Amino acid sequence: MLFLDKNQAEHQLEQLRKKLNQDRKAYYTDDAPLTTDANYDQKYQQLLKLEQQYPELITADSPSQLVGGAVSPEFSKVSHEIPMLSMGDVFSFAELAEFNERVKKLIGHPVDYNVELKIDGLALALLYQDGKLVQASTRGDGSVGEDVTANVQNIVDVPKVLPYPINVEVRGECYMSKAAFQKLNDARDQDGQNVFANPRNAAAGSLRQLDPTITKQRQLSTFIYTLVDPEDLQVTEQSEALAKMAELGWHTNTTSFVSHDLIGVADYIAKYQKLRLDLPYDIDGIVLKVNNLNLQQELGNTVKVPRWEIAYKFPPEEAKTVIRQIVWTVGRTGVVTPTAVMDPVQLAGTTVTRATLHNMAMIQQKDIRLGDSVMLYKSGDIIPEIARVLVNERSKNSTSYQAPTLCPSCGSKLVHLEDEVALRCINPMCSAQVKEGLTHFASRDAMDITGLGPRIIQQLWDQQLVHDVADLYRLTESDLAQLTGFKEKSINNLLQSIASSKRNSLEHLLFGLGIRHVGAKAARLLAQKFQNMTALLQASKEQLAQIDSLGEIIADSVTVYFANPKVQELIRDLQQLNVNMNYVTANLVSDVSNDNYFTNKKVVITGTLAHYKRHQLGELLEQLGARVTNSVSQKTDLLIAGQKAGSKLGKAQQLNITVMNETQLQQKLDSL
Repeated sequence: MLFLDKNQAEHQLEQLRKKLNQDRKAYYTDDAPLTTDANYDQKYQQLLKLEQQYPELITADSPSQLVGGAVSPEFSKVSHEIPMLSMGDVFSFAELAEFNERVKKLIGHPVDYNVELKIDGLALALLYQDGKLVQASTRGDGSVGEDVTANVQNIVDVPKVLPYPINVEVRGECYMSKAAFQKLNDARDQDGQNVFANPRNAAAGSLRQLDPTITKQRQLSTFIYTLVDPEDLQVTEQSEALAKMAELGWHTNTTSFVSHDLIGVADYIAKYQKLRLDLPYDIDGIVLKVNNLNLQQELGNTVKVPRWEIAYKFPPEEAKTVIRQIVWTVGRTGVVTPTAVMDPVQLAGTTVTRATLHNMAMIQQKDIRLGDSVMLYKSGDIIPEIARVLVNERSKNSTSYQAPTLCPSCGSKLVHLEDEVALRCINPMCSAQVKEGLTHFASRDAMDITGLGPRIIQQLWDQQLVHDVADLYRLTESDLAQLTGFKEKSINNLLQSIASSKRNSLEHLLFGLGIRHVGAKAARLLAQKFQNMTALLQASKEQLAQIDSLGEIIADSVTVYFANPKVQELIRDLQQLNVNMNYVTANLVSDVSNDNYFTNKKVVITGTLAHYKRHQLGELLEQLGARVTNSVSQKTDLLIAGQKAGSKLGKAQQLNITVMNETQLQQKLDSL
């Protein structure tokens, strides 16, 4: 940074404060960031250096003096008796070494560090009285946070009752896994809603909901890492605190370790910079904490950050490319989505040529134009996103990008519905929507028709063999023989898979129909409540809205959908074609005791099974009272292992978790 005199520095600090505080509000309060973390960090470091030069210019509203964000007036306030502070950041190993030297100088000797992953989520405090969860709160401004107790009650891995009736407060991070993030954004994209920029903001937006049922649907998770009063549990080290919290039932991250020097820290950094893309959750660095808790107390805090911990932030991986084209595609709900087509570039281990632009509002907000040079990054280390346009490299002849007015598939006029940011084609006969709908109908969580993917759907459409989902059940051997590459075996396999799908439980059909806002879970709730299609068709909007977790929006969507005469005709066609219209999953367990072998067990399914599809077995076990999860941990009670079980089997064996093969599982089910 060039040296600035005091007047220049005062002017630049004013500009930096204004921009950084706008970004802080967007990030912490609105959960809709306006810039990347790397851009924010760069400006924040400029601010700190200027304030170091001219400490008399530091103001109360400077981001260097603030923790977190403003508390939303829509939530009750919670005062933190012990403030929830921020962490200091460093961006190089040299700065990490400087931190270590400061600590050694203050303490008078070298110290051990507990080294942990820096989870990219939302800070969360949990308070227990007599072993029961009584309050959950966000960090807010560090002193006062938001009461999110009702929402946290819906986070599965947060224990609501501890094994012992103790009074204790713990703190940690609420986060959203990469898989849940992608699923949520895909659904929001389909519905024409704004998507979340990254898993952290998705987690914050989901936790800070006024309607707890929305939080429940968002699949949030936690990692707890701070025991607020460790002396009460006779804990003297951070590593012991993590072990004690895991023992008491909180979800802790098991990757941490105690390092006696910075060599071990450097190895840890190198390891997780390589592994971060493979982790199921988002991290943006590592955290060093003085392991001895008494030394932490001795070191104390500044006004904003503890002196005993530091975050090393991974360098952002960005790549420069040029936008050559913007193409628009139509989804099954009619939402028209733009995608940037770019010069190929390497990013986070893959070659990237396309990046979603989500909607016209995003194109306008970032002022993205054809021919622009842009910087790319991967949101949540998954989805290529445009971080910023390099405006100074833009051609003088450049013009703003204009929104399309006609559907790229059917040519119908596009509309902009009042409650949406998306453009939408509302032509129900739009070929792109119909084909997407057919693909969705055949997908695994819907009717699960093996072998019927987009390529085959396209051929069936081109040959005019299908026009709606009912036509799938009218296909014959001679019809399929017209398709490229289809011989006797592939014809028989597909016909058999189509015939088998007729026996699916009602919830699969409901999900497959593609009713707006009705996902797999809502479809199951509807099927469980009404048991058959006839009863569902007769249900009023009020009856639908009373179902737990559904609400007015889904009830309205279902009512409107089934009121359509064309939909009613489709349902009649499917009935005549012998497609099951009843909820049959319940029959599998209707005679089983509510208290059986699987009740309240946490179960993981892995490997290839001979007699079940994994998601169908998961549904059955949930009907029997089990909770089916994706990852093995100390809390797992049972692993069901098929062929090629892989690393989950090894981890279960290490943790002495009960492992059951498919034969043993079937014997246990038969005995219920």
